[in-house]
Amino acid sequence: MMRAGALLALSALILGASTVSAAGRERVEASPVYGVTLPKDYRHWTLISVAQENGKNNDIRAILGNDIAVKAYRSGKRPFPDGAVIVRLAWRYESSPRNDAVFPAPQSFVAGAPTNVQVSVKDSKRFAASGGWGYGQFEKGVANQDVKLMQSCFTCHNKLEKSEDLVFTAWAP
Repeated sequence: MMRAGALLALSALILGASTVSAAGRERVEASPVYGVTLPKDYRHWTLISVAQENGKNNDIRAILGNDIAVKAYRSGKRPFPDGAVIVRLAWRYESSPRNDAVFPAPQSFVAGAPTNVQVSVKDSKRFAASGGWGYGQFEKGVANQDVKLMQSCFTCHNKLEKSEDLVFTAWAP
């Protein structure tokens, strides 16, 4: 008879929510609450904008979009159509001693260690309770399983003007 943990792992595998690594450890691929996964080949998507956050996060970010999101951004279409996916990659913001050695004063900052990847997926039916958006956060390719963190995504995005369709990032000209 199968133990409950093994049965849950098998169920997750069948649903596509996790895989088992070569070391035999479960690797969770879907976020809690929304079931969002890390899109395949997202690093090849179009750059929408870049951002820097000082203070607590102290990071730099690249915001990418799939073709549906980019088309909506370029046309100014809001709300975003279903199928739009926006991905935010973040790295520690740090000085570059190598680059600064070339300049007369420290002035070059670069991406340091990666922190996380956040994914927003538009599906107005599936995510109706969260304004049509589902959210996921990934560290080292693994979905963060903190339910409170995932619930806080909508809480934060919901503070934006409805005309922005709960999206922080504007198209960078």
